[in-house]
Amino acid sequence: MEDLLDKLKLMNYEESLIRKNNMKPLSRHYFALPTNPGEQFYMFTSLAAWLLNQTGRTFEQPQEYDDPNVTITNILTELRALGASVDFPPNKLKQGYGEQVCYVLDRLAEEALKFTGFNWKRPVYPAEEMEEEALIEDDAELTLNKLHDELIEETEDYEEGEPFLDLEVLKAQGQNTEGLECSKPEEILESTTDAAEWNLEVERVLPQLKVTIRTDNKDWRIHVDQMHQHKEGIETSLKETKSYLDKLQDEISRTLEKVSSREKYINNQLENLIQDFRAAQAQLSEAKDRYQQGSGGVTERTKLLSEISEELEKVKQDMEEKGSSMTDGAPLVKIKQALTKLKQEITQMDIRIGVVEHTLLQAKLKEKSNMTRDMHATNIPETTIGGY
Repeated sequence: MEDLLDKLKLMNYEESLIRKNNMKPLSRHYFALPTNPGEQFYMFTSLAAWLLNQTGRTFEQPQEYDDPNVTITNILTELRALGASVDFPPNKLKQGYGEQVCYVLDRLAEEALKFTGFNWKRPVYPAEEMEEEALIEDDAELTLNKLHDELIEETEDYEEGEPFLDLEVLKAQGQNTEGLECSKPEEILESTTDAAEWNLEVERVLPQLKVTIRTDNKDWRIHVDQMHQHKEGIETSLKETKSYLDKLQDEISRTLEKVSSREKYINNQLENLIQDFRAAQAQLSEAKDRYQQGSGGVTERTKLLSEISEELEKVKQDMEEKGSSMTDGAPLVKIKQALTKLKQEITQMDIRIGVVEHTLLQAKLKEKSNMTRDMHATNIPETTIGGY
């Protein structure tokens, strides 16, 4: 993710993408950890579209209400067209964070840098001059510290005032006096310079003879002086504020005493009312228990009432059906129609029976006539044969 951010900074994404679209700048772990999946997905799609446009391809900037599956497939197709390998499902990119998101953006950033002709160069390291300056300052500080320590030791030895005899110093002084005695002039020396000119020269040269030590913030003596100054300021401010805090403490303690006394007075005055209130609460709890018990019986009775009312409705429906069937004249009409139809059919059957009987009677009569005819025909020849 850090390499990706460096590549984006090289392409100046802050001015061309972030400020133009009023977006938040990316952090080093923006796409690595889940913070807001919707916002991260929108940032991923917009950044991928910008990188694709930087590679020379035309890709529309996605909107917040676009289909995420369509945008992901379009980005992956463009990435495959650039020659990158995609070995993960597209649903991994819908989260807006993770390894796959960083991989896609990194590859697009590399392709964009290649298209712009950017080449990595060797780093140029600056000369290490700061270390030499620091060493010089440290040496100066050490020499100043040594000088200060030697001066303190000499002053302490001088203040002690212990009598001692230094032979080497006496020898050096004796040699100096011998040399002076040998080189003594025969006449008294007199100065030819004017006293006023001498004083002017001394005043002119005196500022240059003063030793000025440059203050360094790294010196521990400055820090010690600052600590003493701060300590004095704290002590003075503490003296001033302590009186105010004592007064405030006294006032708070008085108000607390007043509040406690008033609380005790109110409790004493309202003790009877509190007892009445507790008794009323006890009565209210008993009434609530009774109400709950009564409500339980009422619910059971309402259930029974609903069951009985359902059964009553069923009985009423049965009674209405039976009453409607008893008062209805349609069955009688149907019965009369059936009787009339039966009578008609009976008459038709009677007619048919009469016709059949008539035909049978005619057939019997014809058969009888034929039999009689045959009988007469047989009787006539016999008579004739007997006469002859």
